[in-house]
Amino acid sequence: MSHSIADPVVHREHWRDADDDRPRLECGVCGVWGAEPDAGAAIVALGLHALQHRGQEACGIASVCETRFHTERHMGLVGEAFGGADLPDRLPGPAAIGHTRYSTAGGSFLRNIQPMFADLDQGGIAIAHNGNLTNFLYLRNQLVGEGAIFQSTSDSEVILHLIARSRKAKIVDRFIDAVGRIEGGYALVCQTRSKMIGARDPLGIRPLVLGRLGEAWVLASETCALDTIGATFERDVEHGEIVVIDKDGLKSLKPFPTRAARPCLFEYVYFSRPDSIVNGKSVYGVRKRMGMTLAREHAVEADVVVPVPDSGVPAALGYAQESGIPYEMGIIRSHYLGRTFIQPSQGARQKGVRMKHSPNRSVLEGKRVVLIDDSIVRGTTSVKLVRAVRAAGAKEVHLRSASPPILWPDFYGIDMPERDQLIAANHTLEEMRAHLEVDSLGFLSVDGLYEAMEAGPRDPRHPQFTDHYFTGEYPTRLLDREIEEGGREVAARQLSLLVSA
Repeated sequence: MSHSIADPVVHREHWRDADDDRPRLECGVCGVWGAEPDAGAAIVALGLHALQHRGQEACGIASVCETRFHTERHMGLVGEAFGGADLPDRLPGPAAIGHTRYSTAGGSFLRNIQPMFADLDQGGIAIAHNGNLTNFLYLRNQLVGEGAIFQSTSDSEVILHLIARSRKAKIVDRFIDAVGRIEGGYALVCQTRSKMIGARDPLGIRPLVLGRLGEAWVLASETCALDTIGATFERDVEHGEIVVIDKDGLKSLKPFPTRAARPCLFEYVYFSRPDSIVNGKSVYGVRKRMGMTLAREHAVEADVVVPVPDSGVPAALGYAQESGIPYEMGIIRSHYLGRTFIQPSQGARQKGVRMKHSPNRSVLEGKRVVLIDDSIVRGTTSVKLVRAVRAAGAKEVHLRSASPPILWPDFYGIDMPERDQLIAANHTLEEMRAHLEVDSLGFLSVDGLYEAMEAGPRDPRHPQFTDHYFTGEYPTRLLDREIEEGGREVAARQLSLLVSA
């Protein structure tokens, strides 16, 4: 392996290539405590497989067998890394935690893959983290100034350092100390040799659920992971709650002042799997109601409703049901183009949308088409899809977004471009319609999304959900952002970070 010293990196990664216009999923976490001997890693691997939609870049598992930790971290998909029959031999023990990631903070390097492990004076500790810390740069700069040595560029490593530096006697109190200093949106699963600890941020921005598998306890980002491993859903970990699981069972701690929950709306719009139940609401049900509300807000005379698969399907079903316009699969998505597919030329890359999404001419030809997508970020993919639908013979194309216009970037674990690259933040509706080459364009309203959530009207003084990407109202302070905008050259800009080849 070769190494080189790179220019300093900043906390938010550069936006991806022009052919990739989807908001990237954050990460998925899963943990099990008290499973059958040597079954922990296999259970977690199944759970991570169910959470693969939350991140396809890398994955890792850390297991505990008596007092010894075993860990593996790999680039690539869960099935490729942890699908072997020898997994119980490689990662033995009845307890394990795992993580599948897309890097929202730090780069795509082996040393950034979680779970992250450290040896403390009380023994080993492994931690897996979904979300983003909004005071990561501030804390990292502070820790480096105090002599801390970082081995990664991930914000998750900050949490390990905070645990290690706490002066509390017990590991749970150290964990509480650390969590009390971090800000942002997060779900944490932590493993020591005698405990599994889970935590959710004070607003419940990122999801975390609790389940049972026989006598074992399970923590996971979504209920679909519980379903896959055969566990029963017990409850959501509450916002601001810390759960501690050991040989004596489960203990719930709420060490911080109570705040009203504000779960992330994008979990329902795009991120969570349709069969998951997030904060007590069916994701599929919410998406279908989004489509129904969209049909009422932006009706149009048309012959066929077509989803942009796969994430646009439930909303398109709802739109068709409400409008009475027939639903058809007018675009067929290939499920066999992995992230490792090599496109030999720029020309081939420009045909990437055609390779992923193929128009179904028999459905589209001569038709007035309502095209339903879950969201529109920059619009680059939308233009290519619209052109493909027209090339297949569509007479009219009416584009509808099942989410409100995305106007602001995210800092809680969603990889979105900066505001100057968001199409809705820089163009009028008519300008967007012309740019996207559609006959009409409509977005679900913010109030319509709240209606689909069955949450009543949005309370502008105390919003019920995290919705800053639509409204600009961030639910927490953005300390790192404030420092950057204040002109202070701190944190990652002062660090020369190692890039692994």
